[in-house]
Amino acid sequence: MEQAPEDDSGIQQFCSLKYKTRFRRMKKADVNGENELPLYTYLKAQQKFKGFGNGLKATAMSLLLRKRDWNYKKNSDIKWNFTKFLVDRQGNVIKRFEPTDSMKDLEASIQNCL
Repeated sequence: MEQAPEDDSGIQQFCSLKYKTRFRRMKKADVNGENELPLYTYLKAQQKFKGFGNGLKATAMSLLLRKRDWNYKKNSDIKWNFTKFLVDRQGNVIKRFEPTDSMKDLEASIQNCL
């Protein structure tokens, strides 16, 4: 979705000016496509995209994505910056969380892994 078209220095400048951040960031990386990092190839293979659930946010996300890719539901690409993967200590990918998922659900899943 090209959510951060800037290069690393542009992202640093944007975050510093807009949000007053001072912490170091990892370098920008591709998570989809021919240049995606192997880590994301693995994560997406282990936990496929299962949709955005229900509700207003889910509907908005679906409408936005459908404009760019009518078949977005059929691939496991990361759809938005805030997609998360829960991985246990043995490297098993336990669950994929989309930006529309509840943080309470994420927290509960983390607690179950501890």
